[in-house]
Amino acid sequence: MSPLAIAILAIGMSVDALIASIGRGAGTVRPSWVEALRTGAVFGAVETLTPLLGWLMGVVASQYVQQIDHWIAFVLLGGVGGRMALHAFQRDAAAPAAAGNRSLATLLATAIGTSIDAMAVGVSLAFLEVNIVVIALAIGAATTLMSTGGILAGRFLGARFGRYAEILGGLALIGLGGSILYEHLTA
Repeated sequence: MSPLAIAILAIGMSVDALIASIGRGAGTVRPSWVEALRTGAVFGAVETLTPLLGWLMGVVASQYVQQIDHWIAFVLLGGVGGRMALHAFQRDAAAPAAAGNRSLATLLATAIGTSIDAMAVGVSLAFLEVNIVVIALAIGAATTLMSTGGILAGRFLGARFGRYAEILGGLALIGLGGSILYEHLTA
């Protein structure tokens, strides 16, 4: 794989995490740089590991992962997105986001949900002659940068649009999960 192809793949795999990070940042009154870096690090680490895991699974038993990856992504993204949107509807428009939205469990569930497609890419890369470590590190680095930036961008969106941006972020995650499911079921 050429360096340009790896860069395009890395950015493409990171867009889901960027969208989730913008929604997460919008749902927080003023996320700090520490929160942004923590989110970027968690998204980046998960997004680095999932193509490696997918590649290993592809080597061992690709047909099993490919049969359920879209359902896993749909459930995780739909659940996290639904929780995010519901939380935004339930809280007072002037009230700050609750700390539960920033919990490590929610962060990990979101990171896993947005990285299922990277696992599927890892499965497909198992059948090509590529350096999976270089590709996984590129995806992880791009995701770390884009997610950190997404939290900070969401912070400004949240200050202006408050819970509406959080609702949109939740709906975007639900839509993302639905589109992954639809794409796999109609392919």
